[in-house]
Amino acid sequence: MDRRPFIGVSTYLVDASWSDWRSRRVALVPERYTAYVRDSGGIAVLLPPDAPERAPEVLARLDALVIAGGPDIDPAYYGRPRHPLTDVDSPERDVWETALVRAALAAGMPMLGICRGMQVLNVVCGGTLVQHLPDVVSPDVHAGSPGRYGAHSVRPVPGTLLGGLLPESELVVPTFHHQAVDRLGDGLRVSAHAPDGTVEAVEGPGFALGVQWHPEQGEDLRVMQALVRAATAARTVPLEAVPLEAVSG
Repeated sequence: MDRRPFIGVSTYLVDASWSDWRSRRVALVPERYTAYVRDSGGIAVLLPPDAPERAPEVLARLDALVIAGGPDIDPAYYGRPRHPLTDVDSPERDVWETALVRAALAAGMPMLGICRGMQVLNVVCGGTLVQHLPDVVSPDVHAGSPGRYGAHSVRPVPGTLLGGLLPESELVVPTFHHQAVDRLGDGLRVSAHAPDGTVEAVEGPGFALGVQWHPEQGEDLRVMQALVRAATAARTVPLEAVPLEAVSG
């Protein structure tokens, strides 16, 4: 029996409060990511930060990888001093996600980086980041407002993977970021721009795609549906159905 592909989604550690519990350390990711995977035909598997050497073992159990959005990656990873407005507060996430991306690239696993995830992909490939976009583009249309996503247009590059998935010359996307690609990483190419020239998507060999916007916050499933298709095509050993009596005790 065939199955829907397992899509690993990176999570992060924060202090949260709920019910009778206060300031408990939790691993979480916004529910829109898991809904995005589910609505596109995949099964989301949450990946809390772990030891980097375990990344290949984790990915061996999955069919594709999503690196979610979030705070800025430490600029030490690309050899730059920290900008005063760089938001670095997730060292365990930096270690884990860079290990996941390296392992996925080495294995040729289909991968999608969203916002921060695209930046991690670029940094892992040797690229650098603009640490605060308002320093180089004006007006700033990329960041939205506190607690709310913004929207702006992007222009996919014809002839790229993304250009094939989104063939329109321009489309409006949900956005919330203040950093972007500066020097492009080795083996990557740009596959979308904003009208102000900001890099909005990059891609590498196979299905290694990063988008600077937040597709999980909108209704357009095409990018994730393509990842699910790529994961299904790449899977060589389908999971066999397990008889109910084997697991019912």
